[in-house]
Amino acid sequence: MTVLEHRTYSVSEVATDSGVAPSAVRFYENHGVVTAVRTAGNQRRFDESAACRIQVAKLAQRVGLSVREIADLFTDLPVDPQREDWERVAGRLVTEVEQRVRHLKAQLAAMESGAKLCEIGRHDPAR
Repeated sequence: MTVLEHRTYSVSEVATDSGVAPSAVRFYENHGVVTAVRTAGNQRRFDESAACRIQVAKLAQRVGLSVREIADLFTDLPVDPQREDWERVAGRLVTEVEQRVRHLKAQLAAMESGAKLCEIGRHDPAR
């Protein structure tokens, strides 16, 4: 391997490294969270950031982001992300989670207010 060549990883290697099933790796690829290149034999090969991207995606899903939102979160992430790139993603993720928590607290307060649920559903108290 030359200095300019980077090791690539198979679907099963990325799955093992990220703690998901191979089908999940393909799912994340289909939704733009990770990107693969195809070999001459039509096999998917991923760069070294794929497993980390999937682990971050799993975290983001646990706090309520959709796969589309996660793919958008990674839009500006370079192919070979460095620490500061991941810190920027973390900052955006924290901001999103804080907004969601505020919204959920407003919804909870509205439900605890004694108002009719059908009225609460008509008006979003977080707006």
